[in-house]
Amino acid sequence: MAANETPSSDLPLSLEILVPRLGESLVEAGKITSEQLDLALKYQAEKTTVGKPIRLGQALRELKFIDAETLDEVVTVQILQLQLALKKANQDLEKRVQERTRELRAALDRLTELNQVKANFIANVSHELRTPLTLMKGYLEIITEGGFGPLTPEQAEAFETMRRSEARLEKLIDDLILFSYSERGQLTLEYSLVSIKELIQLILQDAQTKALVAEVTIQAKLPVSLPRVRCDRQKIGWVIGELVNNAIKFTPKGGQVYVEAEGVDNKVNIAVSDTGIGIPGERQLEIFEPFHQLDGSSTRRYGGTGLGLALVNRIITAHGARIQVRSKVGKGARFEFSLPAEPVAKNQKE
Repeated sequence: MAANETPSSDLPLSLEILVPRLGESLVEAGKITSEQLDLALKYQAEKTTVGKPIRLGQALRELKFIDAETLDEVVTVQILQLQLALKKANQDLEKRVQERTRELRAALDRLTELNQVKANFIANVSHELRTPLTLMKGYLEIITEGGFGPLTPEQAEAFETMRRSEARLEKLIDDLILFSYSERGQLTLEYSLVSIKELIQLILQDAQTKALVAEVTIQAKLPVSLPRVRCDRQKIGWVIGELVNNAIKFTPKGGQVYVEAEGVDNKVNIAVSDTGIGIPGERQLEIFEPFHQLDGSSTRRYGGTGLGLALVNRIITAHGARIQVRSKVGKGARFEFSLPAEPVAKNQKE
């Protein structure tokens, strides 16, 4: 056993930890010699071997190398030195923590500033894009409706393709504008009592064309009667539509997409599930990060800005709710959230 590892015999365990260099301290103070310390350590080891362990201070006293008074004096001095060292270490640590806190606060302020600049830039660019896009949309509608004369079948097909592309671009711009509002804390909600059953049915009607093209079946699982919910109709409609579109996009041909709603305990639970590719468990939180795609490569199969689910999460959170995800790779995914229902006494027939 080394000298700097052996504690005093008269110290409680908590103080033994504070004075690990007792033997060396006694030698440095001239109270014992190095030879005496070695003899005391050997004596201590012998006692341990025969099943009668003792501490270094006791060994020194039994060998008559030091008296109890001198031992206490040295231990007291060492404890005071350790207390001073500990105090200084705490002061240094506190200083470093304060400096690091200032650095982190400055970094956070800078990040907040950059996020604000980014949100403003996105909003400005999106609004600028919307103006020429509105003109394009107007002329495309006039042309496809024969306002400038009849179209050949080939021309009609080409303009219809352009209209679909314009609709996609318009949705991307709307998503960017909505995201910029949420980034700047301007995501306002206009609450009203909404028939969620009616809203889901309208959304599924709009999604049928996309589902047919993708060769995916959409099925609603809705009870005969559902209480109305208190929410922002437009934004919750956007949320459900985004979840349905996502489910269609990530479900292979022949798969199914389900939209369910159920009244439970003064709430209405709404769920969109699919039989698609699924999401790895360790990456399920990533899908709610803005501008983030699980497959971020330039050759990724599924397009999009990576804003959809980020906005879904923010809108649901703004309603005081939480979106839950359950998924297994190759087995599909289920997104579910709840909204407060209208009290039963005030329900209107649907």
